[in-house]
Amino acid sequence: MTDEEREDSREEPAAANEVDPDSDHPDVAALGYEQARDELTEVVRKLEAGGLSLEDSLALWERGEALANACERQLAGARERVDRALASVREQDDSSAE
Repeated sequence: MTDEEREDSREEPAAANEVDPDSDHPDVAALGYEQARDELTEVVRKLEAGGLSLEDSLALWERGEALANACERQLAGARERVDRALASVREQDDSSAE
């Protein structure tokens, strides 16, 4: 057996019941950026405070992941809009300079 084959055999198979925070929390997609950010801040505060059961902590963490993903998607969309707007301005400047 080669080293590579040994490494492959040690990898754990993908769990059939793997957690997907986005699909487990579809309501998050409907939140605006500020709402998702504020709720994420509250999730972090609760997790840092502790005192929750393991199950409650995991559920809260999964919701936090979904909220963070939603914020990141919205920020990426905003970056794209800004980039398009800047490109449009540059094109207008270039055409007026000619």
